[in-house]
Amino acid sequence: MKRGHNSIHNRLFLLFISSMLVLVLLVSVLYYQKTTQIIHSKINDLAQKNISQTVGLFDLLLQGYDSITKSLNSNYEMLRLIQDRDINPDVTASILNERTITNILGAIYYSRDDIIGIHVITNAGKNYNYERGFNTVIDMNYSNTDWYQKLQESTGEMVWLGLVQGSVINKFQLDPLFVFGRKLYDLTDHRVIGVMLIETNPQPILAALSNVTISPNSRVYIVDRENRMIATTAEDKALYPSFSGLPRPQQNDIIIDDRTDQLIVAAKAKMSDWTVFGLTPKEDINSEVVKTREYLYVVIVVLIILSTALASLISQNIASPLKLLIREMKQVEMGNFKGSVTVKSFEEINSLVSSFNRMVNRMDELIERITLASMSEKNAELQALQSQVNPHFLYNTLDMIYWMLDERENDRLGRVILALSHMFRYSSDWQEASKTTLQQELDQMRHYMTIIENRLEGRVSTEIDIDSEWLDVVLPKMTLQPIIENAVKYGLEPLREHGVLRVYAKVHEQELHIIISDNGVGIEADLLHQMQERLEEDSRIIGDSYAYRAEERAGETKLDLGSKMTRRGIGLTNVHRRIVLLFGEAYGLRIQSKLEVGTTVIIAMPLPRKGV
Repeated sequence: MKRGHNSIHNRLFLLFISSMLVLVLLVSVLYYQKTTQIIHSKINDLAQKNISQTVGLFDLLLQGYDSITKSLNSNYEMLRLIQDRDINPDVTASILNERTITNILGAIYYSRDDIIGIHVITNAGKNYNYERGFNTVIDMNYSNTDWYQKLQESTGEMVWLGLVQGSVINKFQLDPLFVFGRKLYDLTDHRVIGVMLIETNPQPILAALSNVTISPNSRVYIVDRENRMIATTAEDKALYPSFSGLPRPQQNDIIIDDRTDQLIVAAKAKMSDWTVFGLTPKEDINSEVVKTREYLYVVIVVLIILSTALASLISQNIASPLKLLIREMKQVEMGNFKGSVTVKSFEEINSLVSSFNRMVNRMDELIERITLASMSEKNAELQALQSQVNPHFLYNTLDMIYWMLDERENDRLGRVILALSHMFRYSSDWQEASKTTLQQELDQMRHYMTIIENRLEGRVSTEIDIDSEWLDVVLPKMTLQPIIENAVKYGLEPLREHGVLRVYAKVHEQELHIIISDNGVGIEADLLHQMQERLEEDSRIIGDSYAYRAEERAGETKLDLGSKMTRRGIGLTNVHRRIVLLFGEAYGLRIQSKLEVGTTVIIAMPLPRKGV
C-alpha cells in the first residue's frame, strides 16, 4: 500500500522523535538545575551529614561489641567454671566445665549475626573457642604475637585491633576480619584470669565507609591515633595521603577543609579514638558541572522549537481514534458483537477500523450459524436416540395375554391390559415433549411392574422410596423403563428365589442419584467392565463433539462387545446418551454389580436449583 502524506508511519515517526526530544529537554533542564543546586549549595551539608552518619554507625557498632565483652566479663558462672577448671584436676569435671563454658560462648555467638569467632585464653594456658568452621584450631604460639601483647599491656579497656586479613589466632581462617578484645577479670578480687578475643565480619564497617563518598574518585580512610590504617576504600596504597598533615577533629567536631585541591571531611569516633577521613578531588565536582552545562546548552537550543505543538499533535492525531477502537474491542471481548466503529483518521487507521468492523460482523454471523447448527444437531440426536427405545417386553406381554385368555383369568387380564394401554399411550407420545418428570416415570414404571408381577406370578416385588421433593425433577422420557426391563429380564427372572426391585433417591456430592437395585444373579465381571467402559466412552465422545452418530456407535458395540453386550446394554446405552446430551458429560448411568448378589444402576443428574 502506498503511503500518503497522512500515513500513520510518517506521523508516528515525527511524533516519536518530537516526544523523545521534549522528554530529553525537560529531564536535562531539571537534572541540570538539581545537580547545580546540590553541588554548589549542598555539598558541605551533604558531606557533613554523611560523615556524621558514618561515625554514628561506627559508634553504635563498637558500642555493641563493647557490650559483648562486658557481658562475658560479667558472667559469674563462666568465670567460676574457668577458675574451677584451672585448679580442679578431676578430668570428668574438667570436661563438663569446658562444655558449659563453650555453651555460654555459643549463646553470645548466636546473639549476633556478624560474630565469626569468640576465644577465651586463661592465664593457666587453657583456651575456649566458639567459631564457624575450625573449632579449637588455634595458633599455639599466640603468646608471642602482637595482638596478645597489646591485650596483656592493656588495663582492662577495650583494645581495638582493627581489620586484619585472616584470623590472628586461627590460621585456617583466611577471610578478612574485624578483631577486638580485652582482659578477663575475676570481679570478686579484680584479678586478671585471662584475655578474650572476638573476631567479627568486617562488612558492616566497610559498608558504612561508602556513605562518605561523594564522587567515584572519593576515598575514605579510618586511622587510629598513631596514624595506623584501620580500613579504607582505596585499593592502591600509593594513593594513601600523609595523615600526619591532615586536620584532626576533636571528640564531637566535624572538619570540612576545601582549601586544597581536595575536599577533606574528617570526624572522630567516640568509642575507638579513630578518625574518619573523606577525600574527594575537586576536579570531579567541577568537571561534572561543566560537562553537564555544556551538554544541556546544546540540547536546549535544538529542542526548544519543538516543544509547543507536542501535546496537541499526540492527542488529536492518534489518541482519539485509537481509544474508540480499543473501547469497541473491549465490548467484543465481553461478547458484544453488535457494535461498530466510525472514525476518520489516517489511512492505516481507517483501513484497520474497516477490517475490524467486517471481522466483528463475520464473527457474529458465524456464532449464530454454529449455535443454530448445534441446537438442530442436538435435537436430531435426541430424537434419533429416543426412537431406538424398543419395548421388548411387549412380545412377552402378548404371549402372557394369550395364556391368560386360555386360562380365562379375566380380572388379571383386565389389569394387565389396562397397564399396557397406559404404557402404549405414554411411550408413543413423543410429539408433546422428549422430557418428563420423575413422577410420570414412576407411574410408567408401576404400570410396567403390574404386567411383570402378573406374568411372574408373585416372584418379583417392587419397593419405591422417593421423597416428594424429587418428584418434579426433569429427566429424559423413557429413562426408568429400559433399566427396569434389564433388571427383570437379566437379573430377577433367572433367580430361583423371590426377587426384590428397589427404587430410591439420595443426594451425593451435589448430584441427585436415582438408584435402581435388585437382588438378582448379577453381571459377570468381564461383561460389567465392558459395559462401564462403553458408558465412559459415550460420555467422552458426546462431550467432545455433537457430530456423534448413534447407528455407527451401535455397529462398534457389536464388534467390540459381542451380541450379549448388544442385547443387554443397548437400552442402558440409549438412556445414558440421552442423559449426557441433556445434562452434560459429567452425568449419566453408573453400573455396579456382583455375581449372586445383585446389580445397582445409578442415574446421576444435577441437583435442581431452588425455586426452579
